[in-house]
Amino acid sequence: MRGLGVTIGSAIALLVVAVLILVGMPTYNVYSKQMQGKAAYEQAVQDRRIRVLEAQAALDSAQLTAQAEVARARGTNEANRIMAQSLGGPENYLRWSYIHMLEETAGKQGREVIYIPTEAGMPILEAGRRPAAQ
Repeated sequence: MRGLGVTIGSAIALLVVAVLILVGMPTYNVYSKQMQGKAAYEQAVQDRRIRVLEAQAALDSAQLTAQAEVARARGTNEANRIMAQSLGGPENYLRWSYIHMLEETAGKQGREVIYIPTEAGMPILEAGRRPAAQ
């Protein structure tokens, strides 16, 4: 009899476990899907926050770059204005700038001849370098 009681007890226990599995699995599946949905939603929210922060950083960078360019242009403008005034006007500044450029490029690329404009705006083209006509 003892063996029969153990077998019936085992069968009842097995039946209880089967009922719990049959009832619990659909509930667990619903819970699992719900948790997956919440995780996917939180991931999407986090991705959106990251994109917004990256866009804000790009905007801030562009604004600061623009401000730096404006400040650089104002500085260059002020320097050019001071230089032009100290040289006696824009024409003299342009002449000085041209001579300065010639000084910087002298000797580069085999350059040995420098043409400087005269009062008429036309350079004297190597007049003294030509061999005498025979």
